[in-house]
Amino acid sequence: MATALEFLVTGLLLGLAQGLSPGPLITLIFSETLKYGKKEGIKIAVSPLITDSLIILLVLLVLSSFAQYNLVLGVISLLGAGYLIYLGIENLRAKMERFEVDVAEKGAFKRGIIANLLSPHPYLFWLSIGGPKILEGLSIQVSASALFIIGLYASLVGSKIAVALLVDKSRTFVNSKYYVYIIQALGIVLIIFALLFVIDGMKLMELL
Repeated sequence: MATALEFLVTGLLLGLAQGLSPGPLITLIFSETLKYGKKEGIKIAVSPLITDSLIILLVLLVLSSFAQYNLVLGVISLLGAGYLIYLGIENLRAKMERFEVDVAEKGAFKRGIIANLLSPHPYLFWLSIGGPKILEGLSIQVSASALFIIGLYASLVGSKIAVALLVDKSRTFVNSKYYVYIIQALGIVLIIFALLFVIDGMKLMELL
């Protein structure tokens, strides 16, 4: 049985992988920081703390109705594995590119919230990965779920803030091969987690 510490480590690694992976929020962080400085980039970085709380509540309400159906939860775990593999492959295919978005005026925090709410990624993540992990943690002890969430957002938001600071101080690094290597390495981490979700799903479906 997984321990609370394992949930913390899982949250930290998933948050780091999600935080540094290419996507709408990272693009906005680059754009806002390049145009207006690190303060605006950091506003984008912390926006998931607002939007994801609503998404998490909605997902948990949906998943809790299936809590007694291991077959359904097993299928969701397999879907989560597929989503992680997709994200991992996207990371492995990452190339050096310049992230530029035309931003007419300030209002970073508002744009970050809108981008996160309209992006399918948070919904897919919490429905197929984060939500089931929270429910699994609750079946062990409340602290396990709490540590998963704390670890996830500490590394998710922290890594995005780090990107804003790097863009502000060293614009060459984030467009260098080293940044790409980090993203690709995290792609491998996501695929490893996908395999673990496959195992969990098959156990729930009593295939293992």
